[in-house]
Amino acid sequence: MDYYAVWGNPVKHSKSPQIHKIFAEQTQQNMEYEAILGDPERFEIELLSFFANGAKGCNITAPFKERAYDLADEYSERALAAEACNTLKRLDNGCLYADNTDGAGLVSDLARLGWLKPDQSVLILGAGGAAKGVLLPLLRARQNITVSNRTLAKAQHLVDKFLSYGNIRAAGLSNIPRQKFDLVINATSLGLQGKTLNIDPEILRLAGAVYDMQYAKDKDTPFVALAKSLGVQNISDGFGMLVGQAAHSFYLWRGVMPDIRPLLENDSV
Repeated sequence: MDYYAVWGNPVKHSKSPQIHKIFAEQTQQNMEYEAILGDPERFEIELLSFFANGAKGCNITAPFKERAYDLADEYSERALAAEACNTLKRLDNGCLYADNTDGAGLVSDLARLGWLKPDQSVLILGAGGAAKGVLLPLLRARQNITVSNRTLAKAQHLVDKFLSYGNIRAAGLSNIPRQKFDLVINATSLGLQGKTLNIDPEILRLAGAVYDMQYAKDKDTPFVALAKSLGVQNISDGFGMLVGQAAHSFYLWRGVMPDIRPLLENDSV
């Protein structure tokens, strides 16, 4: 039995164990997958011990994506670009390989929703590991991106890093252009604390679509609830992205791509 897990804090809400259980059954893979609450003080020690005890791979969620990246020995291009990873795989030689499948999961879900067209204006809220993980795939999909963050310098740092890949700029939360963005994406983890960013509500009211990379079980995330209260018509949480990134992680580990449609078409997870 091969062993995998998702590491995060908090992590109790995670649907990843159920998703990977369905993937394993669907593809006849002999594997076990659980959720592990990471200790912020001992994360690196605990994760290396997890692999030393024979685990084959894991997913990483907030707030550990950048710290897990630093533990890897080898990297995919998208992990290198993000300087953050959501997937680790133990190679046959014992080295850890880092990948970032978040962007692939987001882009595939936006395409499924019909919200991914070339040359759109996209506002990304947040400049942490989640935002870094999706910028390269979005820029390669020819999106014109504004990154807004509470700390402008952090947003500008991201823009400087990704400028060579496409059209991207930075803005402070109080200086977001009051324009109609085709898509607004929440890439912060504030929803896990029951909070949302304090931005001009007109930004959301004018938006063509609003997407929260977070998701919540059996209820709206705070960001989705805010968008609904402002009358936004096209709204989605990040469940489709979660399933999409999980499928790409599963493929990296097991060499077979699962079918995500059954998970998106019913409420079994």
